[in-house]
Amino acid sequence: MIDETPGEKPSRESIARRLADDGINYLLAQWVDIHGTPRCKGVPASAIDQLLTGSAGFAGAATVGMGQGPHDHDLVGMPDLDTYTVVPWERGLARFACDIQVDGKPWPYCSRTALRRQIERLGKIGYSMKVGVEPEHMLVTRASDGSITPFDPTGQDTLQKPCYDFKSFSSNLEYLRTLIGYLEGLDWQPYAADHEDATAQFEINWKYADALETADRYTFFKMMTSQVAQKFGAIATHMPKPFPHLTGNGSHFHFSLWDGDDNVFLDATDRRGLGQSELAYHFLGGLLAHTRALSALIAPTVNCYKRLSVGAYLTGARSGFTWTPAFITYGDNNRTQMFRTPEPGRFECRVVSGAVNPYLGLAGFIAAGIDGIERRLDPGEPQIGRNMYETSLETARREGLRFLPQTLSEALDEFESDEVVRGALGPELGAEFLRIKRTEWVRYHNDVGRWELNEYLTLF
Repeated sequence: MIDETPGEKPSRESIARRLADDGINYLLAQWVDIHGTPRCKGVPASAIDQLLTGSAGFAGAATVGMGQGPHDHDLVGMPDLDTYTVVPWERGLARFACDIQVDGKPWPYCSRTALRRQIERLGKIGYSMKVGVEPEHMLVTRASDGSITPFDPTGQDTLQKPCYDFKSFSSNLEYLRTLIGYLEGLDWQPYAADHEDATAQFEINWKYADALETADRYTFFKMMTSQVAQKFGAIATHMPKPFPHLTGNGSHFHFSLWDGDDNVFLDATDRRGLGQSELAYHFLGGLLAHTRALSALIAPTVNCYKRLSVGAYLTGARSGFTWTPAFITYGDNNRTQMFRTPEPGRFECRVVSGAVNPYLGLAGFIAAGIDGIERRLDPGEPQIGRNMYETSLETARREGLRFLPQTLSEALDEFESDEVVRGALGPELGAEFLRIKRTEWVRYHNDVGRWELNEYLTLF
């Protein structure tokens, strides 16, 4: 980040000073496609003036979901100077996150622009949103036949329940310490790292920030894990469910609304006992009302729904749990709820997938939450002390509990019919998202996989 006088925006001059002070001779103009995948153009630092005036042009048709054909004018990455980030794994390199323009105007297919629009809407009613993430990911190796195995260099990451185990943790401790050191150098204020519930699965936590900054940082973190893992001989994957017998990768969102320095979700007099304000409950009511449509944005791939299946806690992971709620509920500090209250003044959504495009996911959250505030939606009473993993589908139906879509196709149907969530992306990007994701579902559905061959080849 740029160090400026409080309230002062970075300038061309302050950027030039930082480049010189940090020894930067090469820049990445970075943006994301519709999947949230980082895309970049390299620029020598000597060309900073050209970059700041729009020299980072891209052929939109060469990427995914950007609403262009080969005949269209260039996408141009316009650097957000606030996002200046020294790349810690490569000497002399820095990155800017970019907003996409075409012919000098904001491009409606830009994910970062979609989130900006929703942040501006929230600002008009007096609030900002702060967000923290829990970026679970795995280290794997890939054989020549395409198969993957967990990366376990010491052979000690073998427990059925490896979460927090010292020997399992120590197998990749140097990888984690390297990441923590980089995050400290970036002043992200990391405060924890742990071995998660699957073999070679890890999580690193850093301090929450405004929604746009968190989306930028999470994108950069994915870039960082990919490059650092290579140095240790592994592949870092945030894929939601790379192994059928192991817990999948989530990216839980922790969120709250603020008015300046005041957390407006916080209320010690909460009659429900969770320490949340009426505003917080209205915002949550909007999320609960639109959850099935939001699923398309926070669990946006075919693979995500192998992590979200009803009843998957029985069969979906070697440890006995997937740690992913399938019912649309909220509660206290209880990891079996979709929305958990880890402490007063914030909620956590445990359904968000490691495949999320954070810009689109957070845009959807804000739009749904604003709808809840405007309509003063009541989320109902919280589930207190209940283990939702033990709730059968029959019991849920009897009690009127709703559950998440069970396939990407089902989630897309909900997204298409939900004007609030689809509207968060804008008409152009919303339609493009549907087109890309419908095609993804058809491609998956038309493929014949190993399970089908094993199940049916000699059955008939």
